[in-house]
Amino acid sequence: MTPLIFAFKLLIAVPVALVLALTAIWYIWESGNTVLYDSFAQKMFAGLENYGLLAIPLFMLTGEMMNEGGMTGRLINAARVFVGGFRGGLAYINLLANMFMAAIIGSATAQIAVMARAMTPEMEKEGYDKGFAAATTAAGGLLAPVIPPSMMFVIYGVLAQVPIGEMFLAGILPGLLLASSFAAVIALIGFIQGFPKGDWFTRKEAISALLACLPAALIPIAIIGGILFGIATPTESAAIASLIAFLVGWLIYGELKPRSLLEMFRRTAVNASMIVFMIAAANVFGWVIIYEALPQKLAALITTVTSDPFMFLLIVNVILLLVGMLIDGIAAVILITPILLPIAMNDYSISPYQFGVVMCLNLVLGLLTPPVGVGLYIASSMSGASPGRILRSLWPFLLAVAAILVLLSRFPAISTALI
Repeated sequence: MTPLIFAFKLLIAVPVALVLALTAIWYIWESGNTVLYDSFAQKMFAGLENYGLLAIPLFMLTGEMMNEGGMTGRLINAARVFVGGFRGGLAYINLLANMFMAAIIGSATAQIAVMARAMTPEMEKEGYDKGFAAATTAAGGLLAPVIPPSMMFVIYGVLAQVPIGEMFLAGILPGLLLASSFAAVIALIGFIQGFPKGDWFTRKEAISALLACLPAALIPIAIIGGILFGIATPTESAAIASLIAFLVGWLIYGELKPRSLLEMFRRTAVNASMIVFMIAAANVFGWVIIYEALPQKLAALITTVTSDPFMFLLIVNVILLLVGMLIDGIAAVILITPILLPIAMNDYSISPYQFGVVMCLNLVLGLLTPPVGVGLYIASSMSGASPGRILRSLWPFLLAVAAILVLLSRFPAISTALI
């Protein structure tokens, strides 16, 4: 009965955090062990007793300060120095700027919102189709869950009980591979459609753009460098990055005003609290899963189909793609990790880092696919292009992601080489 109640609440669009908590409450009542209600609150709170969770609001705050402090335009200008003169230069600038943003914001939806507003009008002015401009921006948002810092990696690391810093390292090569595949897609489309040729900056303009960007570049350096060289934990790196973002936006660029801090703190608190509540509810929901022996039952079913880890991951990819079409990516990570990760590790000896990278990248595809497609509708709203028009230009990028997912599933070293 419990699985039916769970599915019904999801179908009627009950918030995922409430679905998790209410399902656990129903299971306790149905099992007759009502004495467990006495420890319900403690179990929820126990799900939050993890130092790594502090990184979530801190990375969100960094993104808020970066947007408010005028760093986005400077990052875009710096990207123009490296790729602006190629045919289809603005599309490459869009992609490269998205890579910079992914290393700062860590949230696909926030990245799509910021970049669609900044890049789509510029590309349209230079003769690019509005649907393609919005599609390139939306596809660039897919870099956020794999290029560190990634909000989904933080949550997965907490749930999987693996070091978040190592999860970040696991995402570096897949992120670069994904960006390279997107560049290949842009080159192919540009060759077929005859994109306009861009203009290279003069030496003086290039130096000026790079110097203006240097303070903003301290943020990804602080995040990735601190973790890579073992100087700081991901949470400490997030705190340092938010401080740098504030000082750069206020003292160097002069666009971030101290009086706006209170509103940024409020937005960060509201957005982070929703994620934290889901994680707390997921801890109680995990108790239900354990008592129902769901991973063991599912493992018994899947192992009868295949004993090959690669085939298992392909099956999981199909399942995740369907789930991601219906449920928000972060919510899906919270739901699926306790069920599928034990099977991947215990029955197929798959690295938790490989599994995490594959799962997070796959689930974020749901941002760009109907019927939910939050990222698709954000790109549509910010760019003025219809979702259908964006989808028509987006499918080559989605095929590239599918190809990268197959490679990540087949070759675990892509995810584990830097760990």
